[in-house]
Amino acid sequence: MTITQLNGTADRVDFAEAAPRAFKALIGFDAAAREGLDPALVELVQIRASLLNGCAYCLHMHTNDARRAGESEDRLHLVAVWREARHFYSPAEQAALALTEALTLVADGGVPDEVYARAAAEFDRPTLARLIALICTINTWNRVALATAKVAGTDGRAGH
Repeated sequence: MTITQLNGTADRVDFAEAAPRAFKALIGFDAAAREGLDPALVELVQIRASLLNGCAYCLHMHTNDARRAGESEDRLHLVAVWREARHFYSPAEQAALALTEALTLVADGGVPDEVYARAAAEFDRPTLARLIALICTINTWNRVALATAKVAGTDGRAGH
């Protein structure tokens, strides 16, 4: 069965079951993107993109993953307003968050040269490329979760 019932009102496809090759390819892309990136940075990027995309399922997942990895509550609570809370984030994290916003909201004007230059100043070329890939993967995961109506707190992580 590849369709699941959501609140008795709409049928949604189980992406992993219905498109296993695409699902596995996305998992592989995600894993390759993360290689060599700081795990805290990975979670901050995923949290910020999930906030921008309104993906409660991914936001719940990544905030819990970040907590388990030792991330502070202050940083988790302030990532949505990181510019006003700059002293909580390193210059590299700030550059990554700015790039996350630009790439997630790419239709609003692309990736400005100054945002890209700031990220390029903080990360070497291979790391920057993996960071871009990471931002692409979380945006894809957010869209899959939203399209298939994934429900926050149903992924087996703590906090629900």
